[in-house]
Amino acid sequence: MIPSVKAPGGNTRGLLAYLYGPGRHDEHTDPHIVASFSPLGLRDPGRDQSATLTQLARILDEPVNLRNTGFGRKVTDHVWHCPVRAAKTDRYLSDAEWGEIARRIVHAAGIAPDGDPHGCRWIAVRHADDHIHILATTVREDGRRPKHHNSGKRAQAEARAIEKELDLHQVQPGDRTGERRPSQAEMHKADRLGWQQTSRAWLQDRVRDAIPHAANVEELLAYLEADGVEVKTRRLPSGDLQGYSVGRPGDTNAEGEQIYIPGGKIAPDLSLPKLRARLATSTPEEHPTARRNRPASSWQRTTDALDHVHRHLAEDTTGAAGGEDGGALAQAQITALGDIINATAQQAPAELRAELRAATKAFVRAQRSQVRADHQGAADLRRAARDIIHAGDGPDGNALAVTIAALLWAAILASRWHQTRGHAQQTQAAQQAVQHLQAAYDQAATDQLAALTHRQPNPEITNTLAGDVRSAVPDHATRILADPNWPALATVLADAKALGHQPRHLLQEAAARRKLTTARLPAKVLLARVQHTGRNPERNTAAEAALMRSTAARGLRSAPVNPTAPPTATAGTPQRRSR
Repeated sequence: MIPSVKAPGGNTRGLLAYLYGPGRHDEHTDPHIVASFSPLGLRDPGRDQSATLTQLARILDEPVNLRNTGFGRKVTDHVWHCPVRAAKTDRYLSDAEWGEIARRIVHAAGIAPDGDPHGCRWIAVRHADDHIHILATTVREDGRRPKHHNSGKRAQAEARAIEKELDLHQVQPGDRTGERRPSQAEMHKADRLGWQQTSRAWLQDRVRDAIPHAANVEELLAYLEADGVEVKTRRLPSGDLQGYSVGRPGDTNAEGEQIYIPGGKIAPDLSLPKLRARLATSTPEEHPTARRNRPASSWQRTTDALDHVHRHLAEDTTGAAGGEDGGALAQAQITALGDIINATAQQAPAELRAELRAATKAFVRAQRSQVRADHQGAADLRRAARDIIHAGDGPDGNALAVTIAALLWAAILASRWHQTRGHAQQTQAAQQAVQHLQAAYDQAATDQLAALTHRQPNPEITNTLAGDVRSAVPDHATRILADPNWPALATVLADAKALGHQPRHLLQEAAARRKLTTARLPAKVLLARVQHTGRNPERNTAAEAALMRSTAARGLRSAPVNPTAPPTATAGTPQRRSR
């Protein structure tokens, strides 16, 4: 149930005309009053043919008119309007139930507190099954203005209590970091023009899609212009960017002029200062040697970067609330995680794009919270998103499946991180993204699992690997070995063993990262993790140390002799004493 307090108005009669009228699309049916300030009831224009809207407006405005006949500043912003809408899944509510809901809302909002004989005048009009409109005039019977500051926030809190008592769908409480809901005017305009989205939603998608392509705000705006978005900037005399706004082609006002919307009005995290902080980095340019040592595939580099996210989010979730930095790094990693999901959706094959796009949109709400993000700490993740976008070739099936599995686990950890901090809406958003990522992984891994199953090791090796499973994860071994994906997991373990890895260690590490208790297919859960960890040959530290000693010895033997340097004393050879 969502109460939505509108901006104050000054035309009581005009709002009544809308409430009792047919609506913009003839959607209003049987408008009538379900509750009011008057204990004796009011003459209802929806039920009494002799009652008029003008008479009803005069009754509601009477305290306002009395106050305005005196001295002092006249009241012109006296109309308080609050629609209250039930969820689509809620049961049918009777007029009596809606009337009680209205009384509780005006009490909580400070419009007409219970037991206050001087409260404001108000009515609740119902013209549809799923919502009512509360109209109040904000001058009390004693001539004073009501204390209704933050009335919307208080109405929301009361709605949460009503949902529990009436067993209705429970809306997650917000933290004032959510984006604006589309207005009726925006939705009607999109419908009239045949658009699937409002201009605000369309522009938000375009700006978010541009973020993985850009290293700074100037690049982002240039990409938007190239993508067909109308861009308008404000600059200081120095030429530095002061602000920006964007417009949807074809979205014009009555004079035919292009409509532009500032980034901060599209979504809170798309304002210029927020984008600057998000895209700015202080990461120095990589040394050429370090660049040569990086994995060749951008998808492998992304999965490696996500490994750091997994470790940090897991530690920050189980540690003290917020961690040492108050959760700033974790929030930045979650924000960048959304950019990587978006980049993956843009580069994935067409058959996976729908689920990945849905995951991207769902995860947007998880990308911001009251925790202030330290974006500098997530520079490697943003670079990983750009690597995916600028990769010369698309991902092969294995690399894409492993990357999506890593994104899936990161989203699960993000959900847990938000949950431990009481971020209800962000938790729900991350959980929705998890569902879409799981569906994308299931689809991406189908061919891969079939190929791995076809290469299943011989029975002797498979039995040996089954023993490793029983040793590494004894509590889940029976379910893993009964999983239809066990042959594919056995193939991955055999491949990793050939590269020098210990299957038992890989299984223990994978099981520690992913909870198997609730996993429906535990072998499938382990497979992607093991495949990622075991893709490279195991390091032989003893051989590496011996190689370093040998290289150092050769360097000493081949070092040139400086003829002007004094002789170096050796054991048993006395040095010449200087005079």
